[in-house]
Amino acid sequence: MPEAEERRVGVAVDFSPCSKKALNWAIENIVRKEDNLILVVIRPEGHYEEGEMQLWETTGSPLIPLAELSEPNVMKKYGFVPDAETLDIVNTAARQKEIFVLMKIYWGDAREKLCEAVDDIPLDCIVLGNRGLGKIKRAIMGSVSNYVVNNASCPVTVVKHD
Repeated sequence: MPEAEERRVGVAVDFSPCSKKALNWAIENIVRKEDNLILVVIRPEGHYEEGEMQLWETTGSPLIPLAELSEPNVMKKYGFVPDAETLDIVNTAARQKEIFVLMKIYWGDAREKLCEAVDDIPLDCIVLGNRGLGKIKRAIMGSVSNYVVNNASCPVTVVKHD
């Protein structure tokens, strides 16, 4: 039997309740043994004094392995620390489903950077949460999920917030 092709499943994560719901949904419904689960984090653009972050602002961070996500000293150079609940979700999934968890951080507009991540990493599919903005807010602010659905070059699943 031929060896299964390595899959890269992306999940847009901003550590909000709707992104955690999307993460759980992806783990329960898409991710299978030996897949790569890539957490795609988009940080706002900013003025960073550290040289590494200035380089990463254009290309995104390197892929960060799960073991380093819990290390405050390592994560400090990326300018943030993931929340404990998200770390618990991915640590449990890595153990139970025997998957590889990585994180990639981008800086800039979430709509554009998520589509960029699809091609850059590259991802086989991406899952993202939907905050459930009303029609007026969505018209003014624009919907990240709507943009990604219409512009990403891979299948996109939007997990609705209750």
